[in-house]
Amino acid sequence: MAPLLATTVPQLLSRAERVFGDTEALVDRDVRWSFPQLAAEVSRCAAAMIASGVTPGDRVAVWAGNGHRFVVAALGAVSAGAVLVPVSTRYKSDEASWILARSGTRMLLVDNGFLGNDYLGMLRAAGGVPDELDIVTLGETGDPEAHSFDEFLRRGNVVAAGLVTARGDAVSPHDVSDMFFTSGTTGRPKGAMLAHCNIVHSAMRFCACMDLTAQDRSIAAVPLAHVTGVVANVMTMACCAGTLIIMPEFKAADYLKVAARERVTYTVMVPAMYNLCLLQPDFDACDLSSWRIGGYGGAPMPIATIERLADRIPNLKLMNCYGATETTSPSTIMPGELTAPYIDSVGLPCPGTRILAMDAEGRELPRGEIGELWIGGAQVIKGYWNNPKATAESFTGGFWHSGDLGSIDGDDFVRVFDRQKDMINRGGLKIYSAEVESVLAGHASVVESAIIAKPCPVLGERVHAVIVTRDRVTGDALRAWCAERLSDYKVPETMLLTSEPLPRNANGKVLKRQLRERLAGEVGEPSARTSA
Repeated sequence: MAPLLATTVPQLLSRAERVFGDTEALVDRDVRWSFPQLAAEVSRCAAAMIASGVTPGDRVAVWAGNGHRFVVAALGAVSAGAVLVPVSTRYKSDEASWILARSGTRMLLVDNGFLGNDYLGMLRAAGGVPDELDIVTLGETGDPEAHSFDEFLRRGNVVAAGLVTARGDAVSPHDVSDMFFTSGTTGRPKGAMLAHCNIVHSAMRFCACMDLTAQDRSIAAVPLAHVTGVVANVMTMACCAGTLIIMPEFKAADYLKVAARERVTYTVMVPAMYNLCLLQPDFDACDLSSWRIGGYGGAPMPIATIERLADRIPNLKLMNCYGATETTSPSTIMPGELTAPYIDSVGLPCPGTRILAMDAEGRELPRGEIGELWIGGAQVIKGYWNNPKATAESFTGGFWHSGDLGSIDGDDFVRVFDRQKDMINRGGLKIYSAEVESVLAGHASVVESAIIAKPCPVLGERVHAVIVTRDRVTGDALRAWCAERLSDYKVPETMLLTSEPLPRNANGKVLKRQLRERLAGEVGEPSARTSA
């Protein structure tokens, strides 16, 4: 079935409700809603916001973990004509209060107590709760300055459903729908302004490129407060009228049980999540025969993981989805049948997308040559909130400067080698960290790794590896493994072996900046865990 035609998020929801009736829309543990039931809850929430004084264009923040109330609050905000500001549950008090202030948030819906976190207490400790901020708790409140969600919804009883519909109908495709604050790997995050048309376009691309229909069932295992959660899960399932199955948090053992029980057919996750599933001792005992589409992005998928999945789930089509918040997620999608023959590629540009490899002067390079990837298309956002300088630096003529080094071959397959700032220059020889990390991932003792540059007075930079291991493997064994598969200058010369997970930001990306800072503080100091 072709994706529903729509140009705004409210239109997409309205058509899913009208056309697909009692199709199961959302599953969250004991909650099971059809599309009309979901639409009714969203309408109640939007009415409550309107009754509370939220006007078109106001920013409404949702600081909540994965659950049906996040979906209701998020869709309620955009249905009321407001701008949704998702706040990651990984953020600490200073980060969250900065985002609330930077965005000019009018209302905050917070899941206080999610996984034991006192978000309101954190905000107050940081002095980040403006007096004019209307606060609603999605769980139990007990907070004298906040309203419970049930109490909040009762405000909507005074607003006619027709007013909510009118708000939704008045939304323009180019109005801002969501404001996602980017990862902030190099400084303060920027507020990426995603328009309704950006989101609808991306949801339709997922449906078309992955052949998704009303029979598909998706697990939201990634954070819903991330662009992947909103677009690849919530909006894509609304677009094809499939079923969204929500997990509060990703735990590989629980994920496999839910995927088998709910007969999941489609997922989009980061590569580390697939790898953690493969490590579960009961993996083969779970019936995953319904799982047909495995989208992945956020980091390169190690070749070893691709091969293991192909062996364990032969019917699963792995499809690389390369993109970013600024491109409303997918810019390329790899057709599942081509993943194996083009295993080093992130796929083909999505329909309507143009990708260029550019040199340092902003000139397009010939096919096959490596440069910074610039991405253009209907999914590219118009800029950053109240940040004209960053917008001017990152966007040119409708193209977003990705900061990724890559190439496009004669058949349009896109390859991504590294972030510009992460490439290692060893005496003039360029080393792309993703290649070395992929080789290390093939070793049975390696959980994950990060390759960074170690300053060298002679060669400029040398290769240093931070490797998370699952047993007592030695650095010499891992170097020997790399030496059999890589040119000698790419083999890590120093290593830090650890059992601790790599540091990640709120969106799950490895913080190599932190690793470089740690290395700079450790240079010259002996360490029992470092192999020289």
